[in-house]
Amino acid sequence: MPKSLKFLAGAAIAAALVVVTTAALPRTDRAQAQPARSVLQTAVFAGGCFWSEEKAFDGLPGVRSAVSGFVGGRTANPTYKQVVRGGTGHMEAVQVTFDPRVVSYRALVDRYWRTIDPTDPNGQFCDQGPSYRAVVFATAEQRAAAVASRDAAMRVLGKSFTTPVVGVQRFWPAGPEHQDYARRNRAHYEAYRQGCRRPQQLRAIWGDAAVG
Repeated sequence: MPKSLKFLAGAAIAAALVVVTTAALPRTDRAQAQPARSVLQTAVFAGGCFWSEEKAFDGLPGVRSAVSGFVGGRTANPTYKQVVRGGTGHMEAVQVTFDPRVVSYRALVDRYWRTIDPTDPNGQFCDQGPSYRAVVFATAEQRAAAVASRDAAMRVLGKSFTTPVVGVQRFWPAGPEHQDYARRNRAHYEAYRQGCRRPQQLRAIWGDAAVG
């Protein structure tokens, strides 16, 4: 047999062996051979100033990103000025993208309560008004964990919360000037934080468990 035919015959046999070998693998092994699908999930929390909420979650183990934005309103692509002026129905919020293999959704909600005053229905600290209300936006799968976290936190404080757990709504990212604000504008953010007496008020509510 000419060398060229021998080569073609050998290649055909090798290809057949690959097909047979792959087909013979258990179904689970073949599934594992496929590229892993993304397991990342998102959580959305409104809690007053989104600079502070973003800072509270950014950099946590398992958190891939924390994005400041708006949620709960009627206007598409709202701007910061529109939301602050009022009338759009939006609240300032943070969208947390996380890896549930590292940090659970329940752990994130547990942390969220300690970044806010959950007994204030009108806003947070010096930021008062509809756009600063505190709300947990949960998917159907997240709701049970969010409610359980809320109930546990209420028992810790011994008070009723006015912060509701509601269904998810469209999240709109804020402009780039608001992203990573606390890190990029440390002096200005710290002046806001202290002027608002945020650390002192959180500590008065949560003690050493306060975040922010």
